[in-house]
Amino acid sequence: MKQKKVLVHEFVEFIPDVLEEGKIYVSMEYATVVHKCCCGCGKEVVTPLSPTDWKLIFDGKTISLDPSVGNWSSPCKSHYWIRKNRVAWARRWSQEEIDAGRTLDRRAKREYFEATDATADDVRKNVGSVRNAKIETDFWRGWKRWWSKRTGTKVR
Repeated sequence: MKQKKVLVHEFVEFIPDVLEEGKIYVSMEYATVVHKCCCGCGKEVVTPLSPTDWKLIFDGKTISLDPSVGNWSSPCKSHYWIRKNRVAWARRWSQEEIDAGRTLDRRAKREYFEATDATADDVRKNVGSVRNAKIETDFWRGWKRWWSKRTGTKVR
């Protein structure tokens, strides 16, 4: 189990060249949030803010990012949520799950950018349906694992 971690956020225009450990930098001008990986590996994590990437929630005191941060390209493959400046560790994803997530992300981007006359509500619906498909896939994968362990039979 990873240790609990609290981040300090700082709103900046430009992301500094040297990032401080435990600090998350938010550039609204460039719709970007950057921090060092929360596992301590030192890798820079960039989370762009957009309808098909991350959403920033600022409640006047703390920040949260949605969806979770998955460092799939880094050796650590850390996976966590940032909620109210706190790191909530998520389970490690298999390579199959990482590949499926990347496919869903590409699909969401393609649908968003191909929708020339899309309204903001249309875009939210499209992105939401892609994320809901991922949640549904995760649910069934978990259920199949549970059923296989319980009954000793493999479900496909």
